[in-house]
Amino acid sequence: MAHSPLQINALIVDAADPERLAAFWSELLGRPIADRTGPYVWLQRENGLGLGFQQAGEATSGKNRMHFDISSPNPREEQQRVESLGGRRLEEYAEGGFLVMADPEGNEFCIIPDGPFALDDEGRADYLD
Repeated sequence: MAHSPLQINALIVDAADPERLAAFWSELLGRPIADRTGPYVWLQRENGLGLGFQQAGEATSGKNRMHFDISSPNPREEQQRVESLGGRRLEEYAEGGFLVMADPEGNEFCIIPDGPFALDDEGRADYLD
């Protein structure tokens, strides 16, 4: 029996306060909150991909093993918007050239330019210069 390829159905983010985190990402991504089921708060699906926030009792410790890259025509402008919504820039990554941010619960994500950008031999970006 042949298996069809698996598809990513949804990304789930553990959260101490899923309502607050869903509101942050809803505003940032322009995806309204679509549903609340059990311990989950869901944003509206886009291109078939769901984004949900699950009530979790423990905070994440250490660096995320997976993170979002979101794109923008103007990453610096988006930095200000993220900060006005309760997120913050993670200065410890500034040397890498990427605009690394954290949501209100500390989940890391990068804001990258819409178009192509160069990386040096060590993988550092130069789009913030």
